[in-house]
This record gives sequence, C-alpha cells and structure tokens, in this order.
Amino acid sequence: MLELLISFCIASAGLAISPGPDNVYVLTQSITNGTSYGIATTAGLISGCIVHTTLVAFGISALLMASEIAFFLIKIVGACYLLYLAFKVYQAGNTLMITSKESAKRSHFQLFKQGVVMNILNPKVTVFFMAFFPAFLWDTSANTVLQFYILGALFMVISFVIFSGIALLSGRISQILQQKKNAGMFFKWLQISVFLGIAVFLFLP
Repeated sequence: MLELLISFCIASAGLAISPGPDNVYVLTQSITNGTSYGIATTAGLISGCIVHTTLVAFGISALLMASEIAFFLIKIVGACYLLYLAFKVYQAGNTLMITSKESAKRSHFQLFKQGVVMNILNPKVTVFFMAFFPAFLWDTSANTVLQFYILGALFMVISFVIFSGIALLSGRISQILQQKKNAGMFFKWLQISVFLGIAVFLFLP
C-alpha cells in the first residue's frame, strides 16, 4: 500500500509540474494580477477535483462490485486514453506558450469561482481520473470508494502545493521557461514518460 501511494504521489507531482492548461493558467493569472490571485485560481481548480473524484469513486466502484471483467475493460480504455494523451503531447511543439494579456482585475472570489467552474465543466478531468486512479488501488476487494477519495485527496494536496508554488514564483518561472531553449523539450518528454509509465502500471500485478 505504502509503495503504491508513494508511486502515486510521484506521478501526481510529475503531472502537476509539467506545463498544461491548468498550471499555465495559474501562472498567467499570477503574472497578470499577483500571487494571491494565482493562489485563489489554484484553490478553485483544485476544489473542482472533488466532483470528479466523486464521479470516479462511485462509478468505478459500482462496476467493480458488478464485474471484474468490466474493471479490466476500464483499465484497457484507461491505458488507451493515456497512450492517446502521450501521442498528443508528442505531436505538440517544443515551445511553451506563456502570455499575460491585459485584463480587468477580478476579485479573489471571482477567480476562485472561475477555477471551480473551469474544472467541473472539463469532462477530460473525469476521464483522466478514470484512467489514472485505478492503477493505484491497493485492495479492490475492500472499500474502493474510500481508496478513491484518499487518492483524490493526495492528488489535490500535491497539485495545490505545486500550483501555489508556481503562483509564488510566477515571475521567475516565466523568465526561465521563456529563456531556456530546452525547457519545452524537457517538460514535453516528462509528460510523455508519466503517461506511458501509468499506462504500463495499470496492468502490473
């Protein structure tokens, strides 16, 4: 169990660090409005994960109770989705696009609410959780709902810490990412490695 949770935390950290729509959005909000606004955005995005965790926890747990074959099929679909994500990252360019367009300053609550809505209305998050979380269940014969919530809580805490760090260091991170020519290539292959690693891990005994 402990080894699985450690592996889960490492994979989650790798995904949170790799530039994607959410953390780049946090970065741009921090650059445009200030650190506290980036943290407010982070809190909103992470809060939305509670909904996706709940959908995955009860949906997959119901299938587990109904059929082991159904759960195996979920693993296959999840692995295919992760391979698709890796391929999409591979197809993308090596340049990180970071902009900070001028906009009217919003309140902390407005940015928090926007983060929640953005996350909840993104069905890809639920699909990703369905592909990601089952690999790290440590006992499918026990209470899987509780296990999903534990994984969800760990994922949210890790993402919040890393995203908040991005907000705190937004100015410096922006400079590094735009000046270092190899930064885009490094993060591109980091994401690919994480996606492929989890896809393989799904089928390990």
